[in-house]
Amino acid sequence: MQLVRGMLCAGALFLAVPAEAGPLPVPEGDIVLTVTGRIGETNGTDAAHFDLAMLQAMGAVRIETTTIWTEGPQVFEGIPLARLIEEVGADGSVIAASALNDYTVEIPLSDVVPDGPILAFAQNGEPLSVRDKGPLWVVYPYDLKADYQSEVIYARSIWQVKRMEIR
Repeated sequence: MQLVRGMLCAGALFLAVPAEAGPLPVPEGDIVLTVTGRIGETNGTDAAHFDLAMLQAMGAVRIETTTIWTEGPQVFEGIPLARLIEEVGADGSVIAASALNDYTVEIPLSDVVPDGPILAFAQNGEPLSVRDKGPLWVVYPYDLKADYQSEVIYARSIWQVKRMEIR
């Protein structure tokens, strides 16, 4: 328990679940994310499509952090952006992430590091709804280091993510 408290005090808590390797399966449920651009792995015409189950099977992690949009510490569950980039065989320098309303931000691939941002699909054990920044939200472990507490990083923390293009 002391170790967990110490980790929480230090910033974010990461709990990894092993991921399965292999080619991209075809989504069986509703597509929640489409990745295009400079990718080597697809399961559609020049695109990688993911349903929620596919993302969950990729190796979910949990981080506990505060945000400027919520009250108090929050537990987010999702996949590390690094894992998604690896899964699609990305070969670029930036992720153009687009929301349901076509708002787009650019996230440099240099941000995609171990213990870095995740593509969250749940908050405090509940799936993210469109009303609550879902279905997917790019969340950085803001409490982990001061560099994550900047306007630049907050601007990259796009919610209602639907598409990503690797450029």
